[in-house]
Amino acid sequence: MTQQIYSGYNCHTQLRSILKDFRPKNIFLVTGQNSYHLSGAESLIGKIISEFKHVRFYECEVNPKLEDIEKGVDLFHKEKCDFVVGIGGGSVMDIAKSISLLATQQSKIEEIIKKETAIKQREIPSVMIPTTAGTGSESTHFSTIYIGKTKYSLAHESLLPDIVILDPTFTDKLPASITACTGMDALCQSIESFWSVNSTEESRKYSTQAIRLLMSNLVKGVLAPDKNTRESLLIASNLAGKAINIAQTTAAHAISYPLTSYYNIPHGHAVALTLPYFIKLNSDIALENLQDKRGIDFVKNNMAELIELLDVHTPDEARDKIINIMKEIKLETRLSNLGIGKDSIKIIVENGFNPQRMKNNPKVITETELRSLIAQIL
Repeated sequence: MTQQIYSGYNCHTQLRSILKDFRPKNIFLVTGQNSYHLSGAESLIGKIISEFKHVRFYECEVNPKLEDIEKGVDLFHKEKCDFVVGIGGGSVMDIAKSISLLATQQSKIEEIIKKETAIKQREIPSVMIPTTAGTGSESTHFSTIYIGKTKYSLAHESLLPDIVILDPTFTDKLPASITACTGMDALCQSIESFWSVNSTEESRKYSTQAIRLLMSNLVKGVLAPDKNTRESLLIASNLAGKAINIAQTTAAHAISYPLTSYYNIPHGHAVALTLPYFIKLNSDIALENLQDKRGIDFVKNNMAELIELLDVHTPDEARDKIINIMKEIKLETRLSNLGIGKDSIKIIVENGFNPQRMKNNPKVITETELRSLIAQIL
């Protein structure tokens, strides 16, 4: 499906005409508990939403859980809603997207999430308005949902929202720590989608644009942000989302999930901890560990192009450059300083060795290599 995107400062005002065109009977508004107010969305978007019948749902945690989705779908039905607006970070948008798809399904929600039953096309129109510059969830056809500590991906082509409003106004007040984590998430997504075995010319075009914008704006966006920087980071985040929507994520994302679910490390930070080391691993490619069907020369050329894009000359320099960016924006780079010791390696590997995401990686990654990698960042 074709997605309509509005971009730029104050483009949120387009929401009024969008809603008038759709004529919803009752809007299901999904927001964060605090971010809706702190981002300024409550005063600006709330004013528009108040002109229409609506119900607000904000009983959700940072990482979407099955219980959150079930509560939301129950309320959606109870209030007889017919339209979804999601305003917030990646978790909020993932919940809003999931509800827009699952509210009209006949099967049990848990069965759908676990891929035990088929999914029908989404019937509920949706608008997404990000208030962070990181996940790009507004332009992807999948949502992250946790059942217990296990991460699942709800995926369907119709999950892609109909309309996106990229208004940097709602990122202007983001704390430096959140800008850092979400910005690193976008950078990791753009790099992983660049080397993914599913990458295409289109996805690498999005990845390339995102990497350039992030390398130019991320540090300033954390340490001394201005309006141009905020806008660039939001656009970069969306481009990275478009890239992973095609190419999907790879090994670094797979390993990030247990770091988040077991050790409460914010998602973007969790991915960034290992990604620099995967640059080195994926550059060390041979026929016996090749996973990309396009061949070893393609992968070598692709990795060389990525290293050039990062404005360095070797995989080691690329690794060090990403690590130094993390240090500049005050993100810890050592697991031991985050309370994670040698005894945690087993937990991380056992719960992060996701076969599907590992298959997206250009190189076959063994459990031995993963253990060695994690040991390097202790």
